[in-house]
Parts: sequence; C-alpha cells; structure tokens
Amino acid sequence: MAKSKFEYVRLFEVDDRCLPNTWIVVRVDGKGFHKFSTEHGYEKPNDIKALSLMNRAATSVMEEFKDICLAYGQSDEYSFVFRKETQAYSRRSAKLSTNVCSLFTSAFVYYWNEYFPTIKPRYPPVFDGRTVLYPSNQNIRDYLSWRQADCHINNLYNTTFWALILKGGLTPTEAENKLKGTLSGDKNEILFSQFAINYNTEPEMLRKGTVLVRRKVPVALPNGGTREKSQIVREHVDIIGDEFWNTNTHLLTLT
Repeated sequence: MAKSKFEYVRLFEVDDRCLPNTWIVVRVDGKGFHKFSTEHGYEKPNDIKALSLMNRAATSVMEEFKDICLAYGQSDEYSFVFRKETQAYSRRSAKLSTNVCSLFTSAFVYYWNEYFPTIKPRYPPVFDGRTVLYPSNQNIRDYLSWRQADCHINNLYNTTFWALILKGGLTPTEAENKLKGTLSGDKNEILFSQFAINYNTEPEMLRKGTVLVRRKVPVALPNGGTREKSQIVREHVDIIGDEFWNTNTHLLTLT
C-alpha cells in the first residue's frame, strides 16, 4: 500500500484479535425472522424447507472455512466453532464474524430457489453475527448444550402452541394463555391427550437441531473401488450427553 500523509488514520483501528488458545464461536442469527417467516409463508410450527435451507447455507460456510470443526443450527440461528489453534484472519473478531455472516446470508439467498421454487423473496433476509470466546472444552460443550436445550424448549412450546391453534381451533391469545405456567410434561400431555401427538416421535431435526461435522466417507471410484473422502455431514443427535463427545474425541483435541 502506498504511503501518504493520510495513513495515520489507521491508528484509529482497534486491535480486536481473539485471545489465543480459546475456542472461537461465531453465531449467526436471523433478524426479524418472525416477520420474514410470515411474509414468505413458512409452515407452522416448523418449515422443513426453511430449516434445510439454513443447513445448506451453513454447509457453504464450513466448505469455505476449513478450521470450523463443528456447526450447530436450530430455528433461525447457526453457531460455528473454530478450532482453538485457528489463525483464520489472524483471529480478528470482526473479520471472522463479518465473513461468516456475509457468506451465510449470501448462500441463504443463493440457494433460496432450490427450496422455495414458487416463492419469490419479498425482501432481503438479514442475519447478524457475533464472536464469543470459550477457554475450556467444558465451556464449549456447555455453550452447545445451551443452544440445544433452547431448541428443545422452543420447539416443544411451538409444537404445542400451533397444535392448539391449527387443530384445536384456539386463537393465538387463547393458546398463549393456555400454555402460561406449563412445564414440559404438561405440554407433552396436551399434545398426546388432545391431538394424539407423541412428541418423542417428532423428527429429530426439529427436536434436536442439526450438527454439521466432517467425516471420512467412502466414495465410489470409476474402477469399481472406493476411497475415503472428507465430507461435511448433517446429524440430528444429542450433544448434551457424553456419548457424542466420547465417539468424536477428535473434535476437542488440537490438530
């Protein structure tokens, strides 16, 4: 870059490099997606096409950023976990969050027609992004557990809420009042006794969200043989308990 007398203005830039040896999480959240989902006719309580589009956009982010070891998404949000030792963008917080968020948003728009071929976007979707650091393996596990617990709580509520409206004939206000003060067991009982819905048999993607990880999978060769290739796979599994982490110990170890 050519030097000039104006170059001093760079001194006003803030050094926002993330602390070393910490897990970096970039979380992307939809802005005003209650309105966006209504304007674009999302099915209630969950739109599988919309969730699949979110998963596709998140896959695009993981394809670009090789240092993302895991991503977790539910509803209108996605969390991307960068390895502790990553040096992507020199660990600059703003660079990481803006690049992840902009790529996720552009991929969401780019692949829109594959999932909603008959619905033209009425206005551009907006996502915000933030960068948060977690120093220990337990911290990052607790963070992801928090997001999955949030998925369960919100989905159980929304499943019950919309069952009361769409199948029970209640107004939104009546459904909200009926659910005030209820616990998860109460909601499960409403679903089963009134609408013959066993919440535990609902699709796992809705109850548990989506985990994106890289796995070695066999790929067919022209000669009839196979070879292993690293691919990003989608799983709908429990990440609060130990089983997932015990079988994926590589995710929390340095490379």
